[in-house]
Amino acid sequence: SRLQAIRDDWSARQYDLDEALTYNRKLWTILVTSATEPTSALPQAIKQNVANLGLFVFNHTVSLLTNPAPERLGVLININRELAAGLRA
Repeated sequence: SRLQAIRDDWSARQYDLDEALTYNRKLWTILVTSATEPTSALPQAIKQNVANLGLFVFNHTVSLLTNPAPERLGVLININRELAAGLRA
């Protein structure tokens, strides 16, 4: 929701981007670490998919930090929403 709010009001909130991306990266770090640890009960294919998605999120985050633009936030917003919907189901 933080990333969405920044994208929706870029001119007033773009300076909140670093903090929102840092928070998002911390959440993804926890998710990837938990999902891929050897004691995780997840199937290996799911572990690999989570790791790959996490790597994409981390790389896109770095890219956004170096080249911020509101239209580039949509990818992270969509991934986060889809993951959240999947976890709720």
